[in-house]
Amino acid sequence: MAQPSVLCILLNFRTAAMTLQAAEAALADLHSVGGELVIVDNASGDGSFEKIFNEVAGRGWGEGGLVRVVASSVNGGFGAGNNIGLRMTLSDGSRPDYYYILNSDAFPDTGCTKALMDHLEANPQAGIACSHVRGEDNVVHTTAFRFPSIAGEFVGAARLGLIERFLPDAPVPMPQPQATSQVDWSAGASMMMRASMLDEIGTFDETFFLYFEETDLCLRAARAGWTCWYVTDSRVVHIGSVSTGMKTTRRMPSYWYDSRRHYFIKNHGRIYAALALTAHVLGGILHRLRMAISGRPPQDPRWFLRDLITHSATPYRLFPEDRS
Repeated sequence: MAQPSVLCILLNFRTAAMTLQAAEAALADLHSVGGELVIVDNASGDGSFEKIFNEVAGRGWGEGGLVRVVASSVNGGFGAGNNIGLRMTLSDGSRPDYYYILNSDAFPDTGCTKALMDHLEANPQAGIACSHVRGEDNVVHTTAFRFPSIAGEFVGAARLGLIERFLPDAPVPMPQPQATSQVDWSAGASMMMRASMLDEIGTFDETFFLYFEETDLCLRAARAGWTCWYVTDSRVVHIGSVSTGMKTTRRMPSYWYDSRRHYFIKNHGRIYAALALTAHVLGGILHRLRMAISGRPPQDPRWFLRDLITHSATPYRLFPEDRS
């Protein structure tokens, strides 16, 4: 029986040096499964493409099609950039059995890729397998989630233990599994997807510039009968938010609000989206009242609730303009 094939996709945006480090780690792990790597530069415009292309050639990585470097003409966001790789074949022209999305600031442990592939091979209805993710400080990142819902919006915004006890299955973040488990969705920092599943449900929705795109894809997969798994034997170190700068900003960018609204309207309709917004606002008000009583500031980004309400009054565009 032939060994299954995998194509790893690394998306770069203005982090050429780190992307090359991630590529080196990915290649070391891909060796055990005979995989190939494609690096997509997402219209960085800072010389990243040229630097990565020259380094790949200089290190001999491109020999035999092991590593290819391609450039996007526009920065369409996370999903659009990865879709370039998801439309590609292996160097011999054949379609891979699996596509492996790896963040440019994520570094696989030995055996990470094989653990994902082995799980998908052993479970034919599994369409998506994601890794256990930890930071450089070895603190486990929350990357196993439930699908967003009206109840989840209220509970997540209120942050009240009493409410959580009444609605234990509502919060989007779930207790991180200690063993390989089926989840609703997981973060796209290290995500392997079955090619046949993508043939059925499609790739990332490019309306999402950033955030909610993997949530949407996992929901489409679930509705088509595919399962998503959190594989604890597959491990990566993830620095996080390097390309987006979200570690250094205290205000949520407009595209987060765009993505959140698009997710709810697309998947549940406008009435449900309005109820989810209302639930979040009510939960947010409860949280702010509790914080005011205790003399502490709200545990939200700056102006979050105001921005959420204000954004809801802006026109909803199915295909937002380029935000590169």
